[in-house]
Amino acid sequence: MNSKIQEFLFTIYTTEQIKELSTSIDKSNLHVNTLIPLLISSAFYENIDLSILISWLIIHFISIYFRIYFGKKIMFYLEKDHQLTKQYFYYYLRLVFFIGILWGLFFAYAIASTNETLRFFILTMLLALTGGSIITLGPVFIAFILFNIPMMLITIGTFLWMATSWIYYLELIFIVSFFGVVVLSSYKHQLLITQNEKNISLMKQYETITNLSGIVSKTDINGIITYVNENLCKISGYTEEELLGRNHNIIRHPDVPSVLFKDMWETIRVKKEPWHGIIKNRAKNGDAYYMSSTVSPIFDRNSNVIEYIALRYDISTIMSDKKQLFDYLEANKLSVLIMIQIEDYDILEKLYDKDSVEQIEHNFGTVLLHLFPNECDFQRVYYLENGLYAIAKNRHTCQKNNDELEKILKKFLANVKEYIVKLEKIEYDISVVCSYTYGVIQTYEDAKIGIEKAIENKENLIYSDGFSGIEYDTALKNIEILHTLKVALDDKKIISYFQPIVNNKTRKVEKYESLVRLINANGEVISPYAFLELAKKGRYYTQVTKIVLENSFKILYETEKEISVNLSTLDIENTDIQSFIFKLIENNKSVVDRLIFELLESENVKDLQTVVNFIKKVKPYGVKIAIDDFGSGYSNFERLLQYEPDIVKIDGSLISNIEKNELGRNIVETIILFAKKQRIKTIAEFVENETLYIIVKELGIDYSQGYAFGKPEDLLRT
Repeated sequence: MNSKIQEFLFTIYTTEQIKELSTSIDKSNLHVNTLIPLLISSAFYENIDLSILISWLIIHFISIYFRIYFGKKIMFYLEKDHQLTKQYFYYYLRLVFFIGILWGLFFAYAIASTNETLRFFILTMLLALTGGSIITLGPVFIAFILFNIPMMLITIGTFLWMATSWIYYLELIFIVSFFGVVVLSSYKHQLLITQNEKNISLMKQYETITNLSGIVSKTDINGIITYVNENLCKISGYTEEELLGRNHNIIRHPDVPSVLFKDMWETIRVKKEPWHGIIKNRAKNGDAYYMSSTVSPIFDRNSNVIEYIALRYDISTIMSDKKQLFDYLEANKLSVLIMIQIEDYDILEKLYDKDSVEQIEHNFGTVLLHLFPNECDFQRVYYLENGLYAIAKNRHTCQKNNDELEKILKKFLANVKEYIVKLEKIEYDISVVCSYTYGVIQTYEDAKIGIEKAIENKENLIYSDGFSGIEYDTALKNIEILHTLKVALDDKKIISYFQPIVNNKTRKVEKYESLVRLINANGEVISPYAFLELAKKGRYYTQVTKIVLENSFKILYETEKEISVNLSTLDIENTDIQSFIFKLIENNKSVVDRLIFELLESENVKDLQTVVNFIKKVKPYGVKIAIDDFGSGYSNFERLLQYEPDIVKIDGSLISNIEKNELGRNIVETIILFAKKQRIKTIAEFVENETLYIIVKELGIDYSQGYAFGKPEDLLRT
């Protein structure tokens, strides 16, 4: 039974409460325990038996001694022996109960031995002792009760036994009320202590968990570091001694704009509110790392900010690898950068579903470093998406020269050829291309352009130092061309020239081809070869096409000849240009029967049906269809059957060499034969002299176009 009581008492009170109770007897408490009986005894010394007083004091001091003794034992065993601590705590509480009885007997004896006046004085001492017991026994409410209940019951019982008038009962009501208030106060004090202890315990646990998982620092109101935890030291590379007493900007990365810190200080210092954001920091070795940070002000009782606490979590691993690579290259200006691209990645995406492709990429990225020879000391692979990986290393730690690195990469490529990515139901023979650079500036750009060049030139390894400089020069020229094009559009300097097309039998001009030209700021006429392909990649191409179309429709009213206009598949697939074309046709029905649309056969058509539908829509208006550059790279006779053209323009590369190239001549003859059987007219391009004219005429080609009959000119202005 005793063991159950011990366990119960020990579980309802915290360690701190037990400690406070165990150390509640000190010198001041001894003085009180001595002075109260002496004070009472001096008030009625004539009636007191000295031997009784001395006996009581001896017993009382012995009990106090044991109380101190048990308290020390509790403190000694509290962290060492749980069972002994419970045992001494139980003894301690029994002793408190005994002391309460002892005090009750003392007050009963005093009341019984004195007159009415002193009895009320004794009750005042009782109330004082009861109130004081809150201080010494308050932390453990059961101890307070065990002490006061026997003392109060014995004293009140004696007081009632000695009562001679109503004033005794009134005093008794007052005592009971006072005791009730004291008990209630003690209980509330007990609850407050328990809650505080619980809060402190939770705070310590929170602090432990936070320190283990988070990155914590504290600064004073001026931003001087006053506390850092171990995690901050680990990620920053600084020791605690190096950080304490320093301004917090010691770990600030120079890339972070000052406006971010301005916003942070505005929030925590002026608004006195917590601030949250992502901050890029710099470690001692220069590496960048990213933190999800919460910074909050700490207040005193008057709501004044006394310090700031920052709780952070490292999110570097969830930031994009590309951004982390840029940070590394920024911090390590002299770096070796290797880029590795899975070959035919677009085919890989078509062969497998998205999850399988991602798994292939992941598996290859996981083993990539292991495929390098043993002498390499690369630490990390950066995944740049779409099958592209990067490896970077500081030049100071990578002592390999160009030839040595090339040998390493060739070994790597050989190892990759032997590696097979194995999934649950897939085995994929992977192949890669590499570019590498010893960069100082534009390192990433050099390596990236190197990959593009390697794919373009079908090389598996390329050294790409300086490639970005070449691309940069090209980019500058492109910017200049686009600027010239924009100015020309604004100044209405995009015009149309028209080159004659003659009937080979009559040598008379029967058609003109509409060709775009640009007049620059110096008044020079610029050929479309200088700007049209670039325009197709930008936003000006649609404007250029519309101008050419408008000029072509205008010239139909200036001549009775047919006008041929070039249309790319890009034009036909553009719904805006299609709408513009049909609007022009509707508004110029009287002349559209002399309009020819030349479709550029050399272009790879993405949506054939769109082109076929366009042809079917324009032909009812009397518009003719010509196939331009037939015989070039993308030509095929099946396409002729799908388009059902009225005219085929034989590519100039075949015509210009027809005199000496027998194979080219045979191809031209085949085209002519096919065209005649399909009743399609033919036009020879690039007829530059009389000799070529005679040959194409003899072959049976219907029309000729070239400098032998006239250069392009501005018919609208002449």
